[in-house]
Amino acid sequence: MATAGRGAQAPARWQLIACGLALVASCLLAASAGAFVSTLPPLFSAALTLDPAAKLPAPTRYSHRAIHTTVMPGIEAPLRTRLEARVPAALSDVLAFYRTELRKLGWQERQDDAVVGADHARLAFLSPIGPAALELDRKDGSTAVQLVQKNSEVAARANVLPEPGQAKLVFSNIGETEAVLAINERTIPRPAGANAVALDLVPGKYAYGLSVPGRTATTNMLTVAAGDTWELTVGRDGEAWPPLQLY
Repeated sequence: MATAGRGAQAPARWQLIACGLALVASCLLAASAGAFVSTLPPLFSAALTLDPAAKLPAPTRYSHRAIHTTVMPGIEAPLRTRLEARVPAALSDVLAFYRTELRKLGWQERQDDAVVGADHARLAFLSPIGPAALELDRKDGSTAVQLVQKNSEVAARANVLPEPGQAKLVFSNIGETEAVLAINERTIPRPAGANAVALDLVPGKYAYGLSVPGRTATTNMLTVAAGDTWELTVGRDGEAWPPLQLY
């Protein structure tokens, strides 16, 4: 009886079969690896794609996104629209995305006002309906986006469009008693139920106070830039609301 020792060789036909099986397995593995690798480029691509459903241009890839609008009673179109988003992409990629997409919409970049750094960028635009601005900040592995567009026609209709080079402040009192605004060395009283009043301001930082009988006066600081309109309001309960940027 023949026995095979530790050094015995398998018959040649079995070696051929084994090699054939190994070859088939390696081909299957190569095919599988090839199929897997072919899906990697789109999965990890740095390119950003426009989301057609967004009210203001925004990429489909984001970890957070919100839209804010400021409207006036009786006017359907917003005075100001602001997009906030966080995009898991490099600042340079997000900046390239916005420059491309905004140009397609007819937004004209004001090159002289552009500030672009490694971790921060701010661009000013003139959009078809009014001034606009884009601000990007790189933080925690993603890029924060703030895109603002103003509607000049709506601001003019609502009588809140600032004069060139100036800022405007609107004071509203919807409470049940008189309210007084003190700002820029002026004292402005508004009776209950009176229409809002507007005043022009030179761009800068202002201390102001809002007072209502029977309540402690509210004091704060307000910074206004050329072309901006802010509103200070005393609510129905006599409480001073935080400043609101209208335009």
